[in-house]
Amino acid sequence: MNNNEFNIITLAKNKILFWDTNELYLKIKRLIDIILSLTAIILLLPIFLIIIIAIRLDSEGKALFRHYRLGKNGKKIGIYKFRTMAINADEIFRNFTREQKEEYEKNFKLENDPRITRIGNFLRKTSLDELPQLLNILIGDMSLIGPRPVVEREIEKFGNRKNEYLSVLPGLTGWWACNGRSDTSYDERIELELYYIRNLSFKLDIQVFFKTIYSVLKKDGAK
Repeated sequence: MNNNEFNIITLAKNKILFWDTNELYLKIKRLIDIILSLTAIILLLPIFLIIIIAIRLDSEGKALFRHYRLGKNGKKIGIYKFRTMAINADEIFRNFTREQKEEYEKNFKLENDPRITRIGNFLRKTSLDELPQLLNILIGDMSLIGPRPVVEREIEKFGNRKNEYLSVLPGLTGWWACNGRSDTSYDERIELELYYIRNLSFKLDIQVFFKTIYSVLKKDGAK
């Protein structure tokens, strides 16, 4: 066997080993997602009901809504959220000042967003508005841990790295979400999200899980 043949066989074995390891990781991760999301939905049902009642008492409109984002491979998915904005949010947005519009266009968020209701402000600061995405995890559109899903026009900020960003399931929480979230610039967010994608492992998932609990309790970057 010459050196070229040996190199080809070695590369092939390494590729198969990587594929098997990656596939096993994804299968186990999906099983964990199903078990944890279903368990959480059952245990948190009383909290879901309390939040729904609080939203309805605070403002008019449905308590739950679907916001369309991009999932794995660019698939459009409707992620579930508790409503945190007034029902006339679109009208309020059209009346934004120039400064408000510029801030929103830059970061896809606003420091003092007039569209957010009183209970909505609380839900965002505690990240409770994201809990209905447990349903998205259960049906397979999302994972417990992964990059946060983005809207269609937002993906352009990733430039030639957008396909890499869309190569995995989006998550309820992720490396960016537990490392500053709204306290980071959008460029920093991109680097944090891509770091997770490039370093997928159970070890990193465990880090994200516990850092998320710590961040939620401290309300780090939640706005």
